[in-house]
Amino acid sequence: MTSTTELRALQNVINGERKDASDGRTSEVIDPTNGRPYARAPISGQADIDAAMDAAAAAFEKWRDTTPSERQRAMLKIADAIEERADEIVKVESENTGKPIGLTTSEELPPAIDQIRFFAGAARVLDGLASAEYLAGHTSWVRREPVGVCAQVTPWNYPFMMAVWKWAPAIAAGNTVVLKPSDTTPASTLLMAEIMNEHLPEGVFNVVCGDRDTGRLLVSHPTPAMVSITGSIRAGSEVAKAAANDIKRVHLELGGKAPVVVFDDADLSAAAEGIATAGFFNAGQDCTAATRVLASPRIHDDFVAALAEQAKNNAKTGMPDDEDVLYGPVNSANQLDQVTGMLGRLPDHANVSAGGHRQGENGYFHEATVVSGLRQDDEVIQDEIFGPVITVQRFSDEDEAVLWANGVKYGLASSVWTADHKRALRMAKRLDFGCVWINCHIPLVAEMPHGGFKQSGYGKDLSMHGFEDYTRVKHVMSNIES
Repeated sequence: MTSTTELRALQNVINGERKDASDGRTSEVIDPTNGRPYARAPISGQADIDAAMDAAAAAFEKWRDTTPSERQRAMLKIADAIEERADEIVKVESENTGKPIGLTTSEELPPAIDQIRFFAGAARVLDGLASAEYLAGHTSWVRREPVGVCAQVTPWNYPFMMAVWKWAPAIAAGNTVVLKPSDTTPASTLLMAEIMNEHLPEGVFNVVCGDRDTGRLLVSHPTPAMVSITGSIRAGSEVAKAAANDIKRVHLELGGKAPVVVFDDADLSAAAEGIATAGFFNAGQDCTAATRVLASPRIHDDFVAALAEQAKNNAKTGMPDDEDVLYGPVNSANQLDQVTGMLGRLPDHANVSAGGHRQGENGYFHEATVVSGLRQDDEVIQDEIFGPVITVQRFSDEDEAVLWANGVKYGLASSVWTADHKRALRMAKRLDFGCVWINCHIPLVAEMPHGGFKQSGYGKDLSMHGFEDYTRVKHVMSNIES
């Protein structure tokens, strides 16, 4: 094992400066491709959170009064700088997560840059009710203002992109930010903070690393006016409870269990390829992943076989520099245990058509897996696996498909695969999920909202809806006759 003296030292970014934890505590950051530590990150405590909050609060006094065009210019410079350092960022993100370098370069970094540029533009196009006399002799208008300091917590599955989803709308709206990345994947967020602080005033964007206790200190701190988290239902519930103590705004993007409803008139070849890619991409570690397939009875067996073929032949996992891999390792030893544990508890009526096992003995790699013969109340149907596992159920008719699709606690994303336009629109109406894709699964664009229903949380990322979440509405009325 690498000695501690050789490990890269990561530091918080507070008020534009790199800082160790005030008490010197650190944790090892593990390379998921080999299970060995490659860096040490601070475990921030109360003093560190206080310092970051003080910096953000002081910066807010000036940042909130900048014009939209000033904020836009700063964000466009950040986007350009990230684009110029793309190779460096991808290298750090890949080391952080084990993601394939090629796919991270082509599929993750470009959308993140585009999203920064979208929110840079959004800063200048906020709208509201017309200024008018809604009461005789009085003119009313609406101001949209930043909410204040925002505390944000990001996950480990897309550490760089999810950080962009959090800070870009917040900063574009005139807020300041204290963000905590996952303790297993802090490196790319810290690099992003260094790049950003070359173009932002000190204290506008701060990053504090740490564990769950650090996160609790962050969201319960009295300074933030808003808390935003992408994470598990458990984490979201804890955040909501903590925020209730002083009535903070809360924005929750939590887990998912996306139903993928495939009717017998779908293009089965295209559906199998698209669903396998959307299910196994990023090792299935995506809240919107296409991992819960509902197939009509006429095509069920053929579709299971087609998915199994995709898993065996086109869903390769391996090292980041292998150009042929679709996905890398799962995040951690704990996450690998989560996946193998759920597969180990499969009921007797389940049938594993492909995969089912850990791959190799080094790192946290897992085979692309397809499981059929499942029932609605099975654990792997009801609970999020967050690994490269696609389940398949056989439904009898459209009503049963809807019943089963909606029959989970999650409500983030879904898809329908059919050649029948009317049926597609009926399903889009009936599915109780924040997103419904038709004959595709997982594409996202900056202009459209992303966010769930039920225990998948509330609030929207991306789009003008996400931008408006980081503003507050003020009514101003003036007496014009006296």
